[in-house]
Amino acid sequence: MWIIVGLGNPGAQYARTRHNVGFMALDRLAERHGLRFGVRRANAELVEGHMRGQRVVLAKPQTFMNLSGRSVVALKNWYKIDLAESLLVVYDDLDLPFARLRLRQRGSAGTHNGMRSIVNLTGTTEFARLRIGIDKPPPQWDVANYVLSRWSSAEEAELPALLDHTSEVIETIIEHGVDAAMNQYNR
Repeated sequence: MWIIVGLGNPGAQYARTRHNVGFMALDRLAERHGLRFGVRRANAELVEGHMRGQRVVLAKPQTFMNLSGRSVVALKNWYKIDLAESLLVVYDDLDLPFARLRLRQRGSAGTHNGMRSIVNLTGTTEFARLRIGIDKPPPQWDVANYVLSRWSSAEEAELPALLDHTSEVIETIIEHGVDAAMNQYNR
């Protein structure tokens, strides 16, 4: 079983912002597999189903980004999973160039407040994470304003391909595991 958590902020005002690319990635993955979000549990909007022969839960925490750990802890307790074996967190990273993906088996939270919340409340860094590059803000931009801003028209045009590629990486993780996906996609 895999629980795949996409990070973002709830609400229409955040829907097409850089910080919500984790939500967008899960929306695209669900769409590719004919799944629809609708269940509310563990402080998240969920969809349960099967992909590549595995049971999966896609979860979009509804706690706002900086409290995402509350949802992950509730999901862990509800589904009784080992985070190191069954959790993948998908989120934006401004330290990666736009559209670059980076998959890791474990690691620090870095500067991402949603990841800090997850690490602090679960007490572990031992879970997989897929970072989606959103690039650094221009020098005159405040970081918070940048991550909460909408995509440029050029980025928006590239999003469908990026979200499909992200789905392919996640599907590989589900079917073959994190190590195989890292070998294939971390280049």
